Amino acid sequence: MKTAAIIVAAGSGKRMGRPKQFLPLAGKTVVEWSLETFLALEEIERIVLVVSAENLKEHGARLASERVRVVEGGATRMGSVRNGFKEIPEDVDIVAVHDGARPLVTPAIIRGVLDEAYESGAALPAVAVKDTLKKVSNKEMWISATPARSSFWSAQTPQCYRREILEEALSKFPAEKGATDESQLVEKAGHKVKIVPSSYENFKITTPEDLTMAEALLQERRGGRLRTAVGFGFDIHRLVKGRALWLAGLKIEHEKGLLGHSDGDAVLHAVGDAILGALGAGEIGILFPPDNPKIKDIASREIIAGVMSKAAAAGAIVSHLDVTLVAEEPKLKPHYEAFKASLAGLLGMPAERINLKAKSHEGLDSLGRGEAIACYAVATLLLRA
Repeated sequence: MKTAAIIVAAGSGKRMGRPKQFLPLAGKTVVEWSLETFLALEEIERIVLVVSAENLKEHGARLASERVRVVEGGATRMGSVRNGFKEIPEDVDIVAVHDGARPLVTPAIIRGVLDEAYESGAALPAVAVKDTLKKVSNKEMWISATPARSSFWSAQTPQCYRREILEEALSKFPAEKGATDESQLVEKAGHKVKIVPSSYENFKITTPEDLTMAEALLQERRGGRLRTAVGFGFDIHRLVKGRALWLAGLKIEHEKGLLGHSDGDAVLHAVGDAILGALGAGEIGILFPPDNPKIKDIASREIIAGVMSKAAAAGAIVSHLDVTLVAEEPKLKPHYEAFKASLAGLLGMPAERINLKAKSHEGLDSLGRGEAIACYAVATLLLRA
């Protein structure tokens, strides 16, 4: 049989604060673990990776290959599946649709569902529900029923279908936007879907805790364990007129800016040193020497990108960050949430794992006189033991 796969990775990741498919996980992004597993199966002739417009621009060229087409997703999951399906050759027998946020899928799971779909027409991996189920039908959260859990299974992906069955389901309900998986449309079109018992490890990354569990399982598969490393960073820059004020990767409106060989972003410099400290990799001044004229006025975002490349090479993820700014001016509290969001994006971590606060120096020394801004940072990393 000829097979192809659609990996859907165009979601916004509302519960994670950013698209979870491109969060770092054990040295790769989440979706790259899924992509790598599908590429390992020689029988899958075409893989269509569906991503957002932003990630298509940022990652498309890097992830595309002879077997992998990278395309832009739709406004909904079904819209993304439809966009991916357009790239599936007509002579393909079986199409697998996988959620890019399930990085722990295995070749055995994929092959098992593909084989069943070839026999039955439609199949999906699932695991029996382990917890007692409670039905709540009111806002007051009173339990209205306790259904027997023995008849309930949690659906996973890849969901696999004969090409004509999936095509019929997608074309028959073009206005369907609320379906959370393709099997709903396949069932609605009158086809039965067979369950293939799967593994509880094939879970979907939805919350920050899921990332931690996935990291631990991937390390176990590699035969390794995780260890925690903590690094400390500090930076201080003079405030001068005629310079833009950059903090945490954001430009802040103020009459003065921070003086430095780069843009002077004291937050990113302290954070970068904290991460390098946890890695045992020196300081940002070694990666980006201040006496190098080629990097004069470099954006500190580029410095952090270099630091994160080192972290990725070491298979490390930043699990928590604590930042303290010391400044008399400007007032920084109104910028807390924007700072956290910016740091989360630059470091590839949930904003909930970042703590940020600002203190004054009570009029003491250069900081207290408003002549400088300082920053302290403590970064906690997870690394292979």
